[in-house]
Amino acid sequence: MEKVIAGIQQIGIGIPDVYKATNWYRKHFGMDIKVFEDAATAELMLPYTGGKPHDRTAILSLNMKGGGGFEIWQYTSREPQPADFDIQMGDLGINCGKIKSIDVPKSFEEMKAAGVEVITPLEKNPTGEYNFFVKDLYGNIWQVVKGLDFFKTKTPSTTGGVVGAVIGSTDIEAARKLYSEVLGYDEVVYDETATFADFKGLPGGDDEYRRVLLRHSKPRQGGFSAMFGPTEIELIEVKGREPRKIFKDRYWGDLGFIHLCFDVQGMDALKGELEANGFPFTVDSANSFDMGEAAGRFTYVEDPDGTLIEFVETHKVPIIKKIGWYIDMTKRNPKKNLPNWMISALRFSRMK
Repeated sequence: MEKVIAGIQQIGIGIPDVYKATNWYRKHFGMDIKVFEDAATAELMLPYTGGKPHDRTAILSLNMKGGGGFEIWQYTSREPQPADFDIQMGDLGINCGKIKSIDVPKSFEEMKAAGVEVITPLEKNPTGEYNFFVKDLYGNIWQVVKGLDFFKTKTPSTTGGVVGAVIGSTDIEAARKLYSEVLGYDEVVYDETATFADFKGLPGGDDEYRRVLLRHSKPRQGGFSAMFGPTEIELIEVKGREPRKIFKDRYWGDLGFIHLCFDVQGMDALKGELEANGFPFTVDSANSFDMGEAAGRFTYVEDPDGTLIEFVETHKVPIIKKIGWYIDMTKRNPKKNLPNWMISALRFSRMK
C-alpha cells in the first residue's frame, strides 16, 4: 500500500492535570469532542522515558470546526518535569501549536474578555493575515491563525483545532528533507529574515529570526482528511543566540509540546521513504496497539534537531461509543474520505 497522509491528527501536550487541562481547552479553545480517554502504561516509548515504562492517562479531544486534536497527556507514575530554563522562541522542538480561527480579530477579543493570557498584540504576520499568540493555563504558547477551511462552521467557539506548529530549527534546509520531501509541505508561503512585529511579547520575540512557512500544494487524502483540513509547518531559526533543546535531559511526556502526530495509511511505504531520506523510525509499535477505545500502529521519527514526529495508522476508531459504533479503517479505501455524516456523528461525544 502506498503512503497516504490524511493530515495532522493531533499535537501531544504534556501537562500536570489531564482533567483540568481538558476542561480548560474545552472552555477556551472549543476542544469539546472526547474521542478517547485511556489510562495505561507507555511500554514502547523507552528510548524517551529513561528506559523504563511509565503509567499515564491520555485524553484525545477534537473540535467540530475541524483541524487536528489535542492529545492531553499526564504521567501518573512520576511527576512530569518542566524545563530547567526559560524556553524561548527558536529553541529546538515545538515552540507553539497553531490553531485556526474563523475570525481572528473576534477570537482575540473573545479570549481577552474570557481572561485568557494573550501575550502579543493582534498583528499581521508575513502573509498579511492577522494572528496572535496566547498562553494556556500551563504556559504553553498557541498561535491563533486564519483558518483556510472548516469542517463545520456553526460550533460554540470561533476557533477550531490544530492546523500546524511552529518548530525551532538550526538548519531549515535539512529540516525540509523531512517536512517538504516526505511529508509533502512543498509550498513556501514565505521565507523571511527580520525582527517581526507579530512576535513582540513572545519569549525571545525581539530577536532576529528566519521564518519559513510551509504548506502542502496537494490536498490531503484519506478517511479523516476533510476533518483535519489543510495544515502548515513554520520552521524558525533564531539569529545571534544559541538555541537550546526544549526536552534536553527530560522525558517525552514531560511538560510542554511532546510531539506532532500525522494520521497515515501505508506505514510500511512511509517507513521506506523515511529511511531513504535519513529518518528511520526510533519507535515502532509494529502490530496494532490498543488505546482502549481506538487502535492502530504508531511510530516516531526525529527531525534533524530531535523534534518528535509521530505517525498513527488508525485501524479502529470510535464514532459513537455509547452504542458501540466503531469504524474499521483497515477495510476501507485508504485514499477515500469517510462520509461527512459519519464524521459529524462525533458530535454525540461532546463534553458539556
